[in-house]
Amino acid sequence: MEVFVDDFIVYTYSFEACLSNLSKVLKRCIDTNLVLNFEKCHFMVTEGIVLGHLVSNRGIEVDKSKIDIITSLPNPTIVREVRSFLGHAGFYRRFIKNFSKLALPLSKLLSCPRPKSWSQPISAIVFALDKFRSYLLGSKIIVFSDQAALRYLLKKPDAKPRLIRWVLLLQEFDLEIRDKKGTENSMADHLSRIEKGSELMPI
Repeated sequence: MEVFVDDFIVYTYSFEACLSNLSKVLKRCIDTNLVLNFEKCHFMVTEGIVLGHLVSNRGIEVDKSKIDIITSLPNPTIVREVRSFLGHAGFYRRFIKNFSKLALPLSKLLSCPRPKSWSQPISAIVFALDKFRSYLLGSKIIVFSDQAALRYLLKKPDAKPRLIRWVLLLQEFDLEIRDKKGTENSMADHLSRIEKGSELMPI
């Protein structure tokens, strides 16, 4: 008999011995008032799913239904999804030859430093000012951002052509950029980090 937290397996090498052991286990359950879920009970089977694996006289194999789930998953697009996928696939690493070698390209994605990109916050500022140009020209404009380097980036002498175009547009406005940590501006910080296309999870 093997016990795994709230699951247990009764097994032997013959039908008679298995029946005898099962009788003893069920008697112990009765004596201790332990109630079993009949729908989850399987008696006198030659194979079954145990801890996510198919166990039989052939040994331990992969549950094919779990593989179908993995192969139907969409391609990961963010770091968290890559990490989750590797953890899921890694559960079956003992059945996959050279798993570490196969998973290495994805594992490297988790260790690579993320390049800093300032184009997104700047493009948001440029879009807003250009969109409401007629209302904002001539007025004092204060932009609060958690990207502290924005002020200095706009003054870079070796800026790329796109950044130069943005700087020229921003110079038309009386613009001041002030630092404000995301923790101090939680509402806007959260909205700016919502993942597009992600499935809503009910709470």
